[in-house]
Amino acid sequence: MDSHDGGPDRAHQRPEGVSDKTVEALGSLSKAMETTERARGHLYSFHQLTGTADLELDRAAALLREAGHPEWAERVQTQVTGRNVIPGHWTFQIVEAYDDTYYHPFKELERAAVAELAGGRGHLYEAELKEARRTAGHPDHTARPDVTPARGTGAPGHGDRPAARARPGTPPS
Repeated sequence: MDSHDGGPDRAHQRPEGVSDKTVEALGSLSKAMETTERARGHLYSFHQLTGTADLELDRAAALLREAGHPEWAERVQTQVTGRNVIPGHWTFQIVEAYDDTYYHPFKELERAAVAELAGGRGHLYEAELKEARRTAGHPDHTARPDVTPARGTGAPGHGDRPAARARPGTPPS
């Protein structure tokens, strides 16, 4: 973009011959994968929270016994502690099935698509959006993390004109 920030991030530049539609499609595939990563995180939260609750039942049963309610302590231990969350499954089995059936195949497909269609360069859509939205010369709008322009040079208000900005939701060109 300009000489003050070391130039564009070459690792995230579109390889020659890759079309706008391919970049857009890979961006959509990446977004779906990121959403799946979040869903998987929620699944692991479900797994850990359920396990924590199950272990807390031991404390609840012990306290019920100490409070003189052995029948309730027994009910907690026999009816809920260690119970399957769906027929035949504890949460770790749900996590394993999700990983094997959905997550790992999706992750492999996404990596293969980026390797074959974009020369292994990921996040091209986002990188092009970043380039379109950066302000030339602004110290907090550098192209790459390894370049830090001197503070106070080029920031808005110091004579630089802001770069043209893409409208949100507009695919990069």
